[in-house]
Amino acid sequence: MGQMNRRELSRQLYERAVRVTPGGVNSPVRAFGAVNGEPFFTASGTGSRLRDVDGVEYIDYVLSWGPLILGHAHPHVVEAVQRAVRKGTHYGTPTPEEVELAERVVALVPSLEMVRFVNSGTEATMSAVRLARAVTGRDLILKFEGCYHGHGDSFLAKAGSGLATLGLPSSPGVPKEITRLTLTVPYNDRGAVEEALSRHGDRLAALIVEPVVGNAGLIPPETGFLQLLRDETQRVGALLIFDEVMTGFRVALGGAQERYGIRPDLTVLGKVIGGGFPVGAYGGPRQIMARVAPQGDVYQAGTLSGNPLAMAAGLAQLEVLERENPYVRLESRATRLVEGIVAAARRHGVPATGAVVGSMWGVYFCAGPVRNFEDALAVDRELFARYYRECLDGGVFFAPSPFEAGFISTAHGDADIDETLAVVERSLAKVIDQG
Repeated sequence: MGQMNRRELSRQLYERAVRVTPGGVNSPVRAFGAVNGEPFFTASGTGSRLRDVDGVEYIDYVLSWGPLILGHAHPHVVEAVQRAVRKGTHYGTPTPEEVELAERVVALVPSLEMVRFVNSGTEATMSAVRLARAVTGRDLILKFEGCYHGHGDSFLAKAGSGLATLGLPSSPGVPKEITRLTLTVPYNDRGAVEEALSRHGDRLAALIVEPVVGNAGLIPPETGFLQLLRDETQRVGALLIFDEVMTGFRVALGGAQERYGIRPDLTVLGKVIGGGFPVGAYGGPRQIMARVAPQGDVYQAGTLSGNPLAMAAGLAQLEVLERENPYVRLESRATRLVEGIVAAARRHGVPATGAVVGSMWGVYFCAGPVRNFEDALAVDRELFARYYRECLDGGVFFAPSPFEAGFISTAHGDADIDETLAVVERSLAKVIDQG
């Protein structure tokens, strides 16, 4: 009997959940709708593995959607949180840990002189855009198709026809008047960026970008693309915002801006700096951040911001990353995984292409190259869904969507990669054999 048939407790929990929670989950992608399945419910995680409530174990390449770069329940992080929680859960006052973590983040990320902690990536991106609009006195923002910056109204826009059209809402409840302030163009399209800024540059407050796209699979920037964004925003007097919620401390200790040598005006962070706890941050040069209340006039607040448990976890995780500097090893393992999946797919006659940046990776079941979200839409979704279910049945947990990046942690060893590639080989063989 396959593992897909041994999830009775998960199935019962899901039946209960759909009666009290929309879709049975608290974030849409957890619903497994893109792979025509139902979610399993997790009981625990250790190292590179998850264990569900039925006792089924999975090699985990989702890693809480990115933050667990040290894997699940890393002892140094767990011990730091245990020490913190014994003192209390939250106080509503500043704590030493807030200062310590801010100092570490500012020291590690090249463009930062000041940082403000918040509770999520969505909070951070919304706050960064508000600050950019205040600093520039302008209203428009530009984002890229396939880049996800949280569920703030300004970001839930889709492009119309043409290279640079004003956005229309992609979710009910979002006023057209708000998304008309959002321009959307294809990622890695230099001409589209130049045209958009030529038309609208004098009204543009900020250009926001995932420097490495992680919410449409994994799409690296082409050579010179990020420099173009830096040059063009400076030319028109707009701010460049790097959304490094995924890439920060993942693709390099100093994030994508360190890896590619580009300094944005504002940086949005999250994931890793929380060590698995809810956290986000935005920051930049002192002159810009001085506009944030209470020092300045741009209001932003959060009762739980700087939560001491999240600060403790973030400090502990960054301590390990600084001490061990695991990035070469992480990228090597991610590369072996991706090359192995792509090779297996091609052996079975499935077009495939993949990419790796640091400890982030992605594979597309299409010929490629994948330069932007439109290219990514060429993936064989039906084949991916069947392959996905077979891999999950074999004990490998990938993101339940063809349009999400995967992650490697320091807890993943060569044996994990070997086992994963064996499951991938069997899964592809079965899917192709079944036609």
